[in-house]
Amino acid sequence: MTNIGYTLMTEQRGPRELVDDAVRAEAAGFGFAVCSDHYYPWLAEQGHAPFAWSVLGAAAHATERIPLVSFVTCPTMRYHPTVVAQMAATVGVMSQGRFTLGMGAGENLNEHVVGAYPQAVQRHAMLSEALEIIGPLLAGEVVHHLGEYFEVPEARLWDLPDERVPIGVAVSGPSSIRLAARHDAAMIAVEPKRELIEQYDRAGGSGPRYGQVAICWGPDADECARIAHDQFRWFDLGWAVNAEMPHPRSFAAATTAMTPGMVAEKISCGPDVDKHVAAVRQFADAGFTDIALIQIGGDSQPDFLDFAEKQLLPALSSI
Repeated sequence: MTNIGYTLMTEQRGPRELVDDAVRAEAAGFGFAVCSDHYYPWLAEQGHAPFAWSVLGAAAHATERIPLVSFVTCPTMRYHPTVVAQMAATVGVMSQGRFTLGMGAGENLNEHVVGAYPQAVQRHAMLSEALEIIGPLLAGEVVHHLGEYFEVPEARLWDLPDERVPIGVAVSGPSSIRLAARHDAAMIAVEPKRELIEQYDRAGGSGPRYGQVAICWGPDADECARIAHDQFRWFDLGWAVNAEMPHPRSFAAATTAMTPGMVAEKISCGPDVDKHVAAVRQFADAGFTDIALIQIGGDSQPDFLDFAEKQLLPALSSI
């Protein structure tokens, strides 16, 4: 059976509300919760970007059972790899072993705040080197490292959970898939592409296969389409574009031709439970084992979580 999760989307909710949502998602019966890690929202209309790791720490303390995942953190620019390892270990302790460290090569939108954003080849090389530092630290080792991108004279983590924090890696093609498999990491993707699962399997990957799907539930399909257009019209630009643009105004300029109708053709909008189930089923049929839902629209989260508990999660239990 597919494990259905909930997205704590920091771009559309404030920090206190996100923690409340995590508590409510646990009560509703979601199998896990993922938390985005952004410095900027994608679009100004989303209106938020609190520090994800404060949210994760508070959510770890406020909840009791629900697993938590960073989805995803870039461990190469805003944070040094040694600091990412320390953050992950601390949340692992606070959650009593319920945390998975999801990582990726990052986006210009978030990483440019500390300096020039590297080219794609360099970003992936930096991520690979960062994993060589983070893995041993999470295993309790003392790390000495002098590499092409990072220097660690000596580092050790003093507070670790009883079991090693598992890791996941965001993938988009063969190179990142091989990196995930080499580090015994779960794979993370946001498109329902079976070929990503097949490549991960062939590379020797054996961890969970995380996917993520955005929907906009609400009583009026046209209003949902308007909300999805207002806050999520950037979604169809593709990651080759999304990774490079530096500011919410860049995403706004790139999506001026999008209409609510165009967005609704790609994102499940409205009250129809079966339509939302079909959107999730695309990922399940592709082979994803853990699928996190995004409910578009910050103010709608409490009502959505009630709907999910009573109708959506029961309907998804069969996929």
